[in-house]
Amino acid sequence: MSSEGIRVAALEDIPVGEGIAIGKSVTGTEDDIALLRDDDGSVYALDDTCPHEIASLAEGWVEDGFVECPMHSSKFCLKSGEVQCLPATDNARPHRLEIRDGAVFLFPNEAP
Repeated sequence: MSSEGIRVAALEDIPVGEGIAIGKSVTGTEDDIALLRDDDGSVYALDDTCPHEIASLAEGWVEDGFVECPMHSSKFCLKSGEVQCLPATDNARPHRLEIRDGAVFLFPNEAP
């Protein structure tokens, strides 16, 4: 993988308060990766599959530094992936990313 990261999206592709999933065929990771844009405009990357049950975190609700799983409402910290409430008990894995010239570059499997 390039030390420059992988260009996976334009910043404008990710609506504020929402997420998009980047396929594992692009990222080379075990899971798809969710790019999640907080209500302050910041973007974070977590493994897309909720560790509690098969649900896409990219389809969850993003607000105030957290993403809420659309299936059972477990919440995860956008920065660390740390689980905040049941039913999930495992953290979601975070990935490093950078925003450069309006583009989102992902560094799969690198801690933020």
